[in-house]
Amino acid sequence: MTMVLLTALGVGGATVVGALIGFIFRKLSHKFSDIVLSFAAGVMLAAAVLGLILPAIDYGSADHGTGWGLLITCGGIFVGAVCLSLVDKLVPHLHNLMGGDSEPHQNGQLSKVILFVAAIAIHNLPEGIAAGVSFGTDDTTQALLIAGGIALQNIPEGMVVIGPMLAAGVPPRKTFIIGMLTGLVEVVGTLIGYFAVSVASAILPFALAFAGGTMLYVISDEMIPETHAHGSERGATYALLVGFCLMLVMDVVLG
Repeated sequence: MTMVLLTALGVGGATVVGALIGFIFRKLSHKFSDIVLSFAAGVMLAAAVLGLILPAIDYGSADHGTGWGLLITCGGIFVGAVCLSLVDKLVPHLHNLMGGDSEPHQNGQLSKVILFVAAIAIHNLPEGIAAGVSFGTDDTTQALLIAGGIALQNIPEGMVVIGPMLAAGVPPRKTFIIGMLTGLVEVVGTLIGYFAVSVASAILPFALAFAGGTMLYVISDEMIPETHAHGSERGATYALLVGFCLMLVMDVVLG
């Protein structure tokens, strides 16, 4: 339990680290941000496949046979993706909230900034749940790799939260507190995911696949489009591959 709690704090704390970086470097180039976010996408992609989806097949197959294990896993992936798709419909899409304006005017855009931050906080919940669910496999190394991938993605996310709020006239102290709260959502999500599979271990295969599906959805729907929107497609693609291969190597070496 101590390891889970520390991991939850680490995953949420990565957002705070990103927020601090956002305060220090308020004018980071799109190219740099895209490369970092793409690297994080590669790490998350490997973590989703190696740490969540493949174990979901193994656990489901062990209990009910390979065919049933595959069915549970594929079903969980799609349910996870559909759930996030519904969240996107209920909360305005992250790419459209700012209307393409990275420096909104203080009065007219403040409400959009609030929605932007709320959307990020809501999207953080399933990522936290994915980190928590991964501890249900009792493979601590793999769980920590998954949490590390999510934490890495949270750093650039924390960075992009700061700029719009400061530009909209939100005081720096409040801006930092709000950034911390978006990270706190992941802490809560991690604990929810852990306790859910601890109480009902029978749902573990589906829960792992569900978490994997949410991560795949975030990568495809949010991260890759964002990193390919500013003319850095080639560098972003290679950064994703580096992140993916790094996780492969760590999985083999540490596993």
